[in-house]
Amino acid sequence: MKKSLKLRPFVLPTIYALSVLTLIISIYYAANTLKTSNDEYYTYVTSAIMDTDVPVISTKTKIIRPYTNKEVTVGKKYYDYKADQKDQENSITYYENTYMQNSGVNYVLKETFDVVSILDGTVIDVKEDDIVGKTVTIKHDDKVVSVYQSLSEVSVKKDDQVTQGQVIGQSGTNKLEKDLGNHLYFELTIDGTVVNPEKYYDKKVSEI
Repeated sequence: MKKSLKLRPFVLPTIYALSVLTLIISIYYAANTLKTSNDEYYTYVTSAIMDTDVPVISTKTKIIRPYTNKEVTVGKKYYDYKADQKDQENSITYYENTYMQNSGVNYVLKETFDVVSILDGTVIDVKEDDIVGKTVTIKHDDKVVSVYQSLSEVSVKKDDQVTQGQVIGQSGTNKLEKDLGNHLYFELTIDGTVVNPEKYYDKKVSEI
C-alpha cells in the first residue's frame, strides 16, 4: 500500500507568494518599458511641432499698419458690400475688360516708402508676378496671415522669422493698378477669411 505524499504546511503559501511576486515584478518592468517608449515618442513629436510652428504672439500686442510714413494715404479701399455706392466704386479694379472687387487696401505715396510687417511672424512665401509685382506673405499665428503686394524690392526670403515693424520691402508699381502709381497693396486674412485691414489696426491680437 502506497503512502500519500503530504506537503508541509508552509509550502503552498510560499509558492503562492512567489507567484504573486513574480507577477508584480513583470507588471512593473512592463510599465516602465512602456513609459520610456511613450516618453521618447512624445519628446520627438513635441520637438517636431515646435521646430515648425510660428512664434507665439502676445495677446496684448497691437496690429500696426504695414508702413511707417505718415504721408501714405488710401488709394483704393477694401470692397465692402455693406458700404455706400461711392465707396464701392472706389474699391473696384478694372483690368483687361474685367471688373474685380478689391480684397485688400492700396496705400499710395508719390515716392517709394518702407513696407513693414504688422506683427511678428514667419515668411511663408516670396514671389514675383508680371501683373501684381513682387509679393511677400507672412504667417503670424494659426489664424492671422498678411500679404504685401506691388513691391519694388524685397528684403526677406521664405522661412525668415520677422519681427513687428521690421522692413520687409519697398513699395512699387504693377500692371494691375498702374493708375495708382507707386503704392502697396495690402491684404489681411483672419481665420481663413479676407477682411478689411482698416478695421483691425491698433487692435490687440486678443480682440480679433
